[in-house]
Amino acid sequence: MDPYVTGAMIRRLREGKGLTQAQLAQRLNVSDKAVSRWETGRGYPDIALLAPLAAALGVSVDALFAGRDAGNANRTFRFRRMKFFVCPICGNVVWGMEEANVSCCGLTLPPLAAEPEDPAHACRIERVEDEYRVVVAHAMEKTHYISFIAAVRDDGCEIKKLYPEWEAAAYFKTRGVREVYFYCNRHGLFRFGVRQETKYKGGKERNHGEKTAETTSFDGAGRDDARGLRLREDGARAR
Repeated sequence: MDPYVTGAMIRRLREGKGLTQAQLAQRLNVSDKAVSRWETGRGYPDIALLAPLAAALGVSVDALFAGRDAGNANRTFRFRRMKFFVCPICGNVVWGMEEANVSCCGLTLPPLAAEPEDPAHACRIERVEDEYRVVVAHAMEKTHYISFIAAVRDDGCEIKKLYPEWEAAAYFKTRGVREVYFYCNRHGLFRFGVRQETKYKGGKERNHGEKTAETTSFDGAGRDDARGLRLREDGARAR
């Protein structure tokens, strides 16, 4: 069985707080030898000590279980760090910007690994005024369907939950969308990278100095649509 609290984590946090083993032991009303055993993996703290141990080390109990510091550091959001978690029992969807301990219906949920879209899970994106209409070419049967579509931006994520017999489509505001993810309940998570390419028609200026743009849309399979913004999958060259 894996240790439910790692000794290396206890030692790192203790040293980070400037505490000796004896000082930590005094706060917990245990011996310094007990702390030494925890840190060397020759023993584990009793479950009743987890809350006071976490408090003494300045972290949450969840961080102790994770074996890493899950503190509240102020990190700049990076859309490539996005993690999705899906409960196979109730279908609950959770997303986060970093690694996390996520559980639902009594299960610990692993972060999903996203695959590029494939012919059986093809994504098309159209621009409709100030929104993207994302359509996944996929059946929506009771036992096989797209569970959600998500638009990831520079500053966060928006998820649209879907259900069997619905259309496999969703609308998102265009502002800042960098990637689209969608989840098949049988085959997992898929990713579609969005890049904007705009060509201007004659340089004609609109009000407020804006130019009139002539644009098309591009789905990852290499087909152009008649309207919308040209979009392409990462790694694909537009012709």
